[in-house]
Amino acid sequence: MALGRVVKQFGGRTALSGLDLTLRAGEVYALLGPNGAGKTTTINLILGFLKADAGEVRVCGIDAGTDPIAARARTAYIPEQVALYPGQSGLENLRYFATLAGLAIDRAEAETHLAAAGLAPEAWSRPASGYSKGMRQKVGIAIALARKTRLLLLDEPTSGLDPSAAAAFSGTVRAAAERGTAVLMATHDLYRVREMADRVGVLAGGRVAEEIDPRRYAHTDLERLYIARLSGAVT
Repeated sequence: MALGRVVKQFGGRTALSGLDLTLRAGEVYALLGPNGAGKTTTINLILGFLKADAGEVRVCGIDAGTDPIAARARTAYIPEQVALYPGQSGLENLRYFATLAGLAIDRAEAETHLAAAGLAPEAWSRPASGYSKGMRQKVGIAIALARKTRLLLLDEPTSGLDPSAAAAFSGTVRAAAERGTAVLMATHDLYRVREMADRVGVLAGGRVAEEIDPRRYAHTDLERLYIARLSGAVT
């Protein structure tokens, strides 16, 4: 996935002003920024729900602006709150959404994907109405695995998760990346970023103001760098 010098304006407000971002297969990239920084706009451009005013947005070489359906077919999006059919089990939801994508998967294959996504076997046949947020997200990742999507977009994935669930979800995301999926995560969670991300991009002024290797820093140092960059103190 690559975004090159992307500009997006809404009326008189500039949301993105020359955004450059490249994401490789098997990489987890965390896009950090405050509310209004342009994280959601970036995701919507990749999904083809918005069209850039200037620049290019490409998914697997496909221009998401001119061929959004083809780009979207290679992409899975997991929002902050994953919507499943509450009366159906995780297995049933997975097989149903796979069918919508034109895939016919049997129970054994569905169970393989749910296991790979980290959903406990005892939950596979339970109604999704009783699932926690973390469990619903894991079903979402299982759906992405079933579709063999090349790009996984996550919007605030650890918001509202307790520490145990957030740690488990971090492992699930890393496992998806190890299978070759590129993962772009919009988040505020600096602590989990150190566990999950290979690179961190600080979104400020409508562009990636700085890229950071999170593993080089302790959590407190990463937080200091992030806040300093947003205030313009880092050059």
